[in-house]
Amino acid sequence: MRMMKWLAPVLIVLAVGVLVVSGRSFLKETSCGCGPPPTEENGEYKVDEKQTLFNNEKVDYQLAELTPSFESLAGQEGAVLGATTDERWIEIDLSEQKLRAHNGNNIDYEFLISSGKWAPTPTGEFRIWIKLRYTKMEGGKKENNTYYYLPNVPYTQYFYKGYGVHGAYWHNNFGQPMSHGCVNMAIPDAEKLFYWTSPLIPQGKSVAYSSKEEPGTRVVIHQ
Repeated sequence: MRMMKWLAPVLIVLAVGVLVVSGRSFLKETSCGCGPPPTEENGEYKVDEKQTLFNNEKVDYQLAELTPSFESLAGQEGAVLGATTDERWIEIDLSEQKLRAHNGNNIDYEFLISSGKWAPTPTGEFRIWIKLRYTKMEGGKKENNTYYYLPNVPYTQYFYKGYGVHGAYWHNNFGQPMSHGCVNMAIPDAEKLFYWTSPLIPQGKSVAYSSKEEPGTRVVIHQ
């Protein structure tokens, strides 16, 4: 009886450990969109990342660290106020494969995008909850040729769980569905949008979370 009392907590700990490992494996294979960012992600460019795969195939392209343009940085002015008042908001039209950046009665930007092909892009109304200059994305399954390992994905803005808007360097087929649920953009376009939205990236940092003071820009996705 004394041994059983001692074994019970040990068995519980082991069972929990198995569940956690299994859960992580399940999330890696079935995570929505591009998968949520790693908890330790700081948005910094990773110099030592060399391997890049998309749908089980090697991508012969290495993204260099980017320097934002003056035009993109100028777009930060008014971003927080625009998000607070909903004057600035993002419309994503899946039927047209276009993204429009609304500012009051004006459209500041209109870009081609690539939405979900191997998994659907969600429709509805969302808000950006985290922005990262760079992040790693990994998911899919090798057995059905959907595995991807993409380091240094630039200008990523997650709006719903693991679904985000981000730049893509592994294809140039914008205007056609090409993603695992996220919204792909040409890198120069993703850069402009990244600095146009709220929350702002603090000086010297590469990651920002939305807050009451800096709400995430509204994102509306429809067919």
